[in-house]
Amino acid sequence: MAIAKAERLMNLALCLLGTRRPLSKRELRDSIEAYVEAVRPGSGGAGGDDAFNRMFERDKDDLRELGLVIETVENIEGEIGYLARRDSNRLPPITLDAEEAAALGLAAKVWQQARLAGAASGALQKLRAAGMPEAEDSYDAQHSALEPRIPVHETSFEPLMLACRDRRPVVFDYRKATAARPETRQVEPWTLECWRGHWYLAGWDRDRGAERVFRLSRITGRVRSRAGAFTAPVPDVVTVRETVERWAGEIATRSARIRLRTGCGYPLRARAQSVREGTDGWDELEIPYGHGLDAWLVEFGPDVVVLEPADLRADVVDRLRAVAKG
Repeated sequence: MAIAKAERLMNLALCLLGTRRPLSKRELRDSIEAYVEAVRPGSGGAGGDDAFNRMFERDKDDLRELGLVIETVENIEGEIGYLARRDSNRLPPITLDAEEAAALGLAAKVWQQARLAGAASGALQKLRAAGMPEAEDSYDAQHSALEPRIPVHETSFEPLMLACRDRRPVVFDYRKATAARPETRQVEPWTLECWRGHWYLAGWDRDRGAERVFRLSRITGRVRSRAGAFTAPVPDVVTVRETVERWAGEIATRSARIRLRTGCGYPLRARAQSVREGTDGWDELEIPYGHGLDAWLVEFGPDVVVLEPADLRADVVDRLRAVAKG
């Protein structure tokens, strides 16, 4: 059904853009196969002019919401006609300098996920066709070994990205780090954020009546969309990003001391405020301590030992026990 509607909207847009004079409803109905089918007896639909009129008005409104400027013109006989003038639906000239073009080219290289890679490549081709200057190869020549990437391995990324864009509630099974089994969560998704190589979803948890952050790697099974509008207001982008950073451990409120096996845990070493090298195969580090640090430390397994504070050590031990129990 979605494909059929998209094709119908495209055909209507092409008709309105391709005409030099206003077209009446009757002419549009006879020119587009989907409208002909809608009024044909025995087609499976309601049939008749009323069905066509409702379909046409919805399609016209949808095209206007997508940004197409549709004019309504009345001829001398009082008949209403429609057209979309090309000059009213043409983007203004694109003026980008070489540095701006290079920035767009670099941004297009960031995505590894196939769906977004294709969209980014297509957008660049359209911009270049419209006159955007070609980016120089200085970046590739000098920094080819440091080309940025945003990895997307979770199957839940794409349905959640679309749900965030379309403001659609979702339902999925989520396994917390301390839980042996996943549980169903009903969420109004706000945005996706990447932090330290992991993707997080920020949104409103309907069952708990509060904002929550979910790590995509802990979503099990399929993400299911639900009908209906959001019940909670969506905060601004800055607030959402701060929520993700706070839950993921980016915003530190104090420090923690850990022992780290020599030669291991380079991400922890990069965040360390101080490092004291040991002679027994272990180093002592002081690192920022914020929400979510216990879950991060568990990922390093036997290479990390928490010295203090005591509550962080207890949280890490609890998580390890939960993992051991399966």
